[in-house]
Amino acid sequence: MALSSLPASGIAPDSPANPLRTVHLLETGQPVRIVCFGDSVTGVYYHTGGRRAWCDLVGIALQRLYPRARLEMINAGISGNSTTDALPRMAADVLRHRPQLVLAMFGLNDVTRVSPDDFRANLRQIVQRSRQAGAEIILMTPNLVSDGDDKRTPGKVAAYAQITREVGQELAVPVTDTFRAFQSVQTTDHRAWLGLMSDTIHPNLRGHKLLAAEAVRTATGQRVSLAELPGLQPGLPRVRARLQAKETVRIIAMKPYDTLVGPALQKLYPGAQVEVTAWDATGQSLALIEAQAKALGWPKFKEHPNLARPDLYVLAVPAAAGAASEDEFFHCYTWIMNWSLSFNPPNWDCLVILPSVAQPDQDQAQRAAENLAREVIRGQDLPSLQRTPGDARPTTELLGEELAELLEAPKP
Repeated sequence: MALSSLPASGIAPDSPANPLRTVHLLETGQPVRIVCFGDSVTGVYYHTGGRRAWCDLVGIALQRLYPRARLEMINAGISGNSTTDALPRMAADVLRHRPQLVLAMFGLNDVTRVSPDDFRANLRQIVQRSRQAGAEIILMTPNLVSDGDDKRTPGKVAAYAQITREVGQELAVPVTDTFRAFQSVQTTDHRAWLGLMSDTIHPNLRGHKLLAAEAVRTATGQRVSLAELPGLQPGLPRVRARLQAKETVRIIAMKPYDTLVGPALQKLYPGAQVEVTAWDATGQSLALIEAQAKALGWPKFKEHPNLARPDLYVLAVPAAAGAASEDEFFHCYTWIMNWSLSFNPPNWDCLVILPSVAQPDQDQAQRAAENLAREVIRGQDLPSLQRTPGDARPTTELLGEELAELLEAPKP
């Protein structure tokens, strides 16, 4: 199964039994405000690259289906929230926006500390409060998780997904069954399953595409492809802002880009002040590079908040960095990116550069490793640079042109 074109799960109906009023508003170009209410799977965190999540993708999908739509998407996801945590903030974070539609997705934290009975009661309250405020609501089950988290085993999460379905049936609320959508992938294509997850419990951007597509299908009865998304512009917003403000840009860069990225930026912005910390991953396995990423990445700055934060990580994992299995390759490469991103805003930037940019002559094994790395990188919403076949330009030229595009600056 192609990782970039996952099928719909076949769970949600293609024609809702009771079409939402919101759909009519979208069709007729009337203002629509949708609030996505949830935990870290809903919020914007490093799991998807730190700049957008399924809430944003729902907006993109609906705009594609309804070109006249006047749509505002509001993300009310907070890391660590259970339904018990979320209810006290519902008035401020959800209802004050006077939404026409609420998409509520909880369960992954409830399973660790909220009883099944309380989870059921809390979901009922979320539905009741939304309806009392004049909003329609769709409940979303928690997504399937991988093994490895004793507090959130697949079996425990399945039980809370079932409660969500039961509350939906009891209260005549549409339910997006993300658990079964993810389960469908897991049971049919192991590699595609690896490509959906950022870690044990959180989907990556590719997983968020599936979440959004399923939510939109529940709401509208229509399928929409999110295989291709509009690029985020600028691609390196923090670096661009600091360069334009004539502030020092701090970079952590894997070799050989520790010596190349500073001059490239100074060519685009003469006089720019750039400080680069070298990251030497030469000769290391993917597992060891992951350990380096953890030591250099967001945990360091979370533990020491007074440290000067970087503005950019340049990741250039060597072609020779190996793993014992494909599973380990996906895991370690994903976590190299995860550790190198901000946990939450304010974000720094991250650029991933594939080995062929500095090493155009690759053997068959190196090309295979680069192709696999490309699949992993596509699971995150990060800018990346690779050399296309037949392109013999120098590394410095490729890097300069990529930075100019990402910074929306004149090319050198």
